[in-house]
Amino acid sequence: MVSFQEFTLENGLQVIVHEDKQVPVAVVNVLYKVGSKNENPDKTGFAHLFEHLMFGGSANIPSYDPPLQRVGGENNAFTSPDVTNYYVTLPADNIETAFWLESDRMMSLSFNPEVLDLQKKVVIEEFKQRYLNQPFGDLWLKLRPVVYEKHPYSWPTIGKDVSHIENATLEDVKHFFYQYYRPDNAVLVVAGNVDLDQVKKLSEKWFGDIPAGNNGKLLIEREPVQKEAKKLELQGDVPVSNLYKVYHMCEKLHPDFTATDLLSDVLGRGKSSRLYEQLVKKEKMFSNLSASISGSDDPGIFIISGTVNNDIPIEEANKAVEQIVDELISKGVQESELEKVKNQAEATLEFSRVELLSKAMSLAFAASLGDTHLVNKSLDLIKQVEVSDVNRLAKTTLVPTNCTTLFYTPN
Repeated sequence: MVSFQEFTLENGLQVIVHEDKQVPVAVVNVLYKVGSKNENPDKTGFAHLFEHLMFGGSANIPSYDPPLQRVGGENNAFTSPDVTNYYVTLPADNIETAFWLESDRMMSLSFNPEVLDLQKKVVIEEFKQRYLNQPFGDLWLKLRPVVYEKHPYSWPTIGKDVSHIENATLEDVKHFFYQYYRPDNAVLVVAGNVDLDQVKKLSEKWFGDIPAGNNGKLLIEREPVQKEAKKLELQGDVPVSNLYKVYHMCEKLHPDFTATDLLSDVLGRGKSSRLYEQLVKKEKMFSNLSASISGSDDPGIFIISGTVNNDIPIEEANKAVEQIVDELISKGVQESELEKVKNQAEATLEFSRVELLSKAMSLAFAASLGDTHLVNKSLDLIKQVEVSDVNRLAKTTLVPTNCTTLFYTPN
């Protein structure tokens, strides 16, 4: 169990406290409920751009890192389609420095045109290096808009096109900031060698006078049910062929989410999974092959992906994968298989609760979904999954009409 207490400031900032007196450090984690799905379709990549801009200086602090480093702290951040998350680890005695830094950049960025130009160049270079100039880098740029026709998961966090960042103006940036980087759209988690009263005082002192937002969010269009199989064939300067099979699945809060996750584990988690055992070890059709889920807040995707060995036609490899999926649907999952992946999932969950930063992030993610107590419900959800649940979902999820298949082959 992850213990916590929580309260909310008048401006809407949700604050969660996890006390652990056994460690000398503290974590300050600020999650903003904005990801790439919240962007204007004609101005994408802004959530990721802000991950960079938030370290470029705020109203009273020219640069974020030096004051933190002077008190022994370190920080990082990441952007997803659903959230943007910033986190600091530092000695507990110096925790007020993190409050000062985080509150100042929530209050107002510097909006320095030179900083914007610099970070735009950094993001543009990242876009080119990771998505355009390396083998398979453009895979999800091309695949996402085929899988998602309506929902903004149809573009990756880096954005649809590099021109969207190139053309971003200071006014665009200000509008996005004041729309989403507000206390009532954020979750503050403080974990470690702290106490509730201390965090209450610091939260009120540093965040209490930041005004709440008053701009509405963009409406997110729900993805319609896929009714026919889709196929995409790409060729590029790649050394081998890659196969992807992508199925639509439920959202994170859906009752079937955990069972669908375990279904993916049966098919493709690790070297003892069905796909790996048969098509990597025995038949040697793939050099690697796995199954996973996106874990999205909105309805997500179930992904089978693998690298096909050079002497195997990709069409043949695809048929072999489909045969294993069909067999799972027709014959079902065995009790022993389910028990194995449940044990794996439980072990992963327990391991995640060892590290302080991981606990802080888990609390933030749960709170962003509307219920911080979800952080302590995951284990029970795993235990409650039965073979009948997994078999039912295999029959409704892993069907051809719900699948988008990608063949990515060498030129």
